[in-house]
Amino acid sequence: MKTLRIQAQLGVFALLACGVTLSSASGEEQGFTSLFDGKTLDGWVGATDAYQVQDNAIVCVAGAAGNLLTQKEYADFVLRFDFRLTPGANNGLGVRCPLVAQGNLHLEGIELQILDNTAEKYRTLQPYQYHGSVYGIQPAKREFLKPVGEWNSQEVIVQGRHIQVILNGEVIVDVNLDQATKNGTLDGQPHPGLARMRGHLGLLGHGDVVAFRNLRIKELSTAK
Repeated sequence: MKTLRIQAQLGVFALLACGVTLSSASGEEQGFTSLFDGKTLDGWVGATDAYQVQDNAIVCVAGAAGNLLTQKEYADFVLRFDFRLTPGANNGLGVRCPLVAQGNLHLEGIELQILDNTAEKYRTLQPYQYHGSVYGIQPAKREFLKPVGEWNSQEVIVQGRHIQVILNGEVIVDVNLDQATKNGTLDGQPHPGLARMRGHLGLLGHGDVVAFRNLRIKELSTAK
């Protein structure tokens, strides 16, 4: 028995040495539901011909634009996912969107930009067009993307009128939509989608190759 206890202790020490946190690993994911089975686009609708499954990831087909949307609608939630950019890639994460397979949803819904900030062709964009920004509404902090070709991890918290975006452990957006637009939108455009309190999540592709994996969501109770 003593030998077994020693072996167990050594096993724990080995896990800790590898960076595994025994107490929090499962707790941090408690209540999350997977949005992607790693094999099919089951649970997704819209422009399904513009996306395909490769190596346990949802990948935008080069040259094929369109909005891949969840079948289910969501109101308040925590979304976690990984994404990998290719050089010059442009995509978006749709929040509280209507079910529209083609066309821009940054006005009719809410779009969080997904972008290769380092591309020369994007050098003169407006601040609210860079990665993580609430498009047309709130610029994100920059410099927290990993090099193009590496996997990034992102968390998006949407609750009521508040949106927070956490990229690779850094908070890059923390905004109240009403406060941000009290004097108008930054892009000068009407954004009727800001009034929506429920809608579909979406991957808003523009024909560039971007990969997404480990998409999971935790719904939050909505204030009455």
